Amino acid sequence: MDAVAPHMQPAPTGHASPGSALSLRCEGCGAQIQVAAGLRTTKCPYCASPAVVERPADPNRADPEFVLGFVVTHERALEAARAWVKRPWFAPRAFRKADIADVRGIYLPAYLYSAEAHADYEAEIGENYTVVETYTTTVNGKTVTRTRTRTVTEWRSLAGQWAAYVDEVFVTASRGLSDAELDHIEPFDLRALRRFSPKVLAGWIAEDPSVEATECRGRAREQAVAAIGPRLERHMPGDLHRSLSYQTQLRHEDLELLMLPVWVLAIRYAKDKPLVRLVINGQTGKLWGKSPLSWLKIVASIVFAIAVIVAISLVLRT
Repeated sequence: MDAVAPHMQPAPTGHASPGSALSLRCEGCGAQIQVAAGLRTTKCPYCASPAVVERPADPNRADPEFVLGFVVTHERALEAARAWVKRPWFAPRAFRKADIADVRGIYLPAYLYSAEAHADYEAEIGENYTVVETYTTTVNGKTVTRTRTRTVTEWRSLAGQWAAYVDEVFVTASRGLSDAELDHIEPFDLRALRRFSPKVLAGWIAEDPSVEATECRGRAREQAVAAIGPRLERHMPGDLHRSLSYQTQLRHEDLELLMLPVWVLAIRYAKDKPLVRLVINGQTGKLWGKSPLSWLKIVASIVFAIAVIVAISLVLRT
């Protein structure tokens, strides 16, 4: 492994020429970070690790096809991060006082997947109809005859074929950011897509893909197949259905590498606590992050609430 560069300076070997981008690898999470000319990082935006080592350039690495530009400004991202850190009262005090100045705008490598989905399905379809039935009951000691309506479901078997286009399936090509985190800040407006140009990255941190395209294609297929079930459920005719089973084939698959605008804030508020991360959609401002909880605060609040209830009950008795 190449030597560690604590201040993100490139190693003596494989250094970039003036005006070119620097390719760095984070030892903390494995993300491949590409830094535009004239910029240096002090921490990995995904895990806040200060140790990054240079990796040699890979001539076989594919360039992105498209890019989505940033719309959310740094000031707006800071405001969102500040509100997110301060909002959860039950969070540890150290977290609520975390420095949000290190929120970073980064172009995230991701694959956009699309395909035709073809499914052979079988199911039981239920059609509801109403019947009127007569019954007897006792009213005031007398037997009377009355009528009532009842819903009956008639079931029949159904088999067929279904086809649809699956699009806008995003999978991250970064080891630093998971698909789950990316899902939480979707959607992205693809109408703003434009052809990739290195000039777009000027002044921004951009990551090279650290996940192979074949792996990303596999994850994208899993997401695409998982989405078929709910769509087939909505496609079923009748009033009810049950025992739906299907087999899916994906055809005419397309996988395109693109760069997505994301603001990231990585917080390590205590040495013995796991990393906490805020992710913001750089196009829409949608954010996601899971704040930590302070059990000491929770227990103290419960004890205080019980004490108040007891005090009130004692006052009411006197």
